[in-house]
Amino acid sequence: MRLEDYWGVGPKTSERLAETLGRERAVEAIESADVRALVDAGIPRGRATRILRRANGDASMGLLATSDVRTVYDDLLALAASDALTAHAGDRIRVLTPLSDPEAIRNRLENVIAARDAWEALNDSDRETVIDAFEEYDAAGGTDRAAVKAALALEGVDVESGPFAPLATLDGDALREAAGALGYVRGRSDRRGGDRDDEAVPPTAADLEVLEGADEELDRLRDQLAAARGLENAAFDVIEEVREGSVRDFESFKGGVVDHVADRTGVDPGRIRSAAPGEAVDAADFVSGTLRALVDDLESAADRREETVAADLQERINEAGGDVETAVEAVADAAFELSLGRFAAEEDLSRPVFGGDGIAVVGARHPFLDGEVEPVSYAVGSHSLAADGEQEAILEEERSLTSPPSGDRVTVLTGANSGGKTTLLETLCAVALLASMGLPVPADHAEVGLFDRIVFHRRHASFNAGVLESTLKSIVPPLVESGRTLMLVDEFEAITEPGRAANLLNGLVDLTVDRGALGVYVTHLADELSPLPDRARIDGIFAEGLTDDLDLRVDYQPRFGTVGKSTPEFIVSRLVANADDRGVRGGFEHLAEAVGEEAVQRTLSDVRWSPE
Repeated sequence: MRLEDYWGVGPKTSERLAETLGRERAVEAIESADVRALVDAGIPRGRATRILRRANGDASMGLLATSDVRTVYDDLLALAASDALTAHAGDRIRVLTPLSDPEAIRNRLENVIAARDAWEALNDSDRETVIDAFEEYDAAGGTDRAAVKAALALEGVDVESGPFAPLATLDGDALREAAGALGYVRGRSDRRGGDRDDEAVPPTAADLEVLEGADEELDRLRDQLAAARGLENAAFDVIEEVREGSVRDFESFKGGVVDHVADRTGVDPGRIRSAAPGEAVDAADFVSGTLRALVDDLESAADRREETVAADLQERINEAGGDVETAVEAVADAAFELSLGRFAAEEDLSRPVFGGDGIAVVGARHPFLDGEVEPVSYAVGSHSLAADGEQEAILEEERSLTSPPSGDRVTVLTGANSGGKTTLLETLCAVALLASMGLPVPADHAEVGLFDRIVFHRRHASFNAGVLESTLKSIVPPLVESGRTLMLVDEFEAITEPGRAANLLNGLVDLTVDRGALGVYVTHLADELSPLPDRARIDGIFAEGLTDDLDLRVDYQPRFGTVGKSTPEFIVSRLVANADDRGVRGGFEHLAEAVGEEAVQRTLSDVRWSPE
């Protein structure tokens, strides 16, 4: 496949990849989602990530139908990557995409759940061992030797399931022997850009470069060769230094040259005399000829010795059989899978159930909020959560939450400002996206159908025809396409006048039902909507008062089939209570009369405030 055939790889990018990696290696890096290889080749990380997402998930990236969905998708992967045990694992997480094959979704989910269980099974000591092993592996650049050392470090971990299972089959003694040999070699590369330590173990000794410290004789020959090359490049200096000695004739000059070179290089004088030319017309001819031949001789000797040492090291590596290759692959995969398992454990994610014709959650939590998050229960479409009394009892015992209704194609979510309506939309979007990627979700229980498109549209404050037009162009085309669409639209009325917004919202609800899609629409215009079609309902979120600190107290759990009410008396009560200036307080008290002075006073009494 040509590099230019991949999305985002234009002529300049293709040329850069070909120059730095070679076309074959570049194609391999793209196909294996190797972000590090592309970044090392000079491709900006963000661009490399986009290329690899498209290369490995183009068929399913259409799920992300709006920019707001793509933002949630990016934020979810960034959150997951923050728990990565290695930089490369983090890169692999960032290029995860929604999957179109249900079997692939289930397989990935099984692997991540197994990794989560394995991570949670680690005791504190073993968890520290795992983190340290991968940190050292990462710091070493993920080389083959680093992978073998990581595999040996993980040998004593008292968990052999999930990502640790392939490591448990390795021969530790053979790996220790191979690790010593791998420390003194690296694979040669003919590609421009130099050697790559992270390539697979070379198949033959001829492909190995032996590093310093592997063999004393090889190190000595290389030192002598480097010194001889230095003298060769300074032949005239050699002539001058020898002539400054007690040189009576040409023969004594030649002897002086041999002694001088032997002293400066450590080469045996006999070897130098063997390299000297038999006939030389003058001093310059003798010195340059001697040094040139000596360099050639030492190069040949060093090459022969390197071949011998490389063969010995290769034999030690080969004695490990396929364990080295297995360790290289298993350590990289374990870092990736354990990173996702760690993410699932840290965020308290659970296995979703795939099925039904909708999305339903019980005990769902917004993944991006800090601190304690109040769980909620919600659903749109058909589902089987709490389909029988036994499961209903389990759900109520766990969270004291009632399972959401089933069967409605559209819900209209109403309620107080700052009541968590947008947060609920984002939570549903996150659950649907994580499930589509084969990842666990932030809910106690979740049942998620498979969608072709998710349309998420956040509230926008701009109020003009251009915003209305762009919004409709963003959300309507995906809705009318064939396939299954999930609509999550926030406060549509914010972009046009309320009366017309209600008409448009009625039209969207009708269109959603007519097209067989699913939708959750947030609005403050429930009272202005026409009668909703069958299989559509209105839910509400309610503010319940003010806390002692005058913060709004909200029951974030929607009440099904009930219109939520805005409660301005709570806000006005807080303004009255917080007003320091007597005149300003009087103004707020005037507003209290407009919204219901009795309700305001009751609220103030509830928070134990009394006027001066």
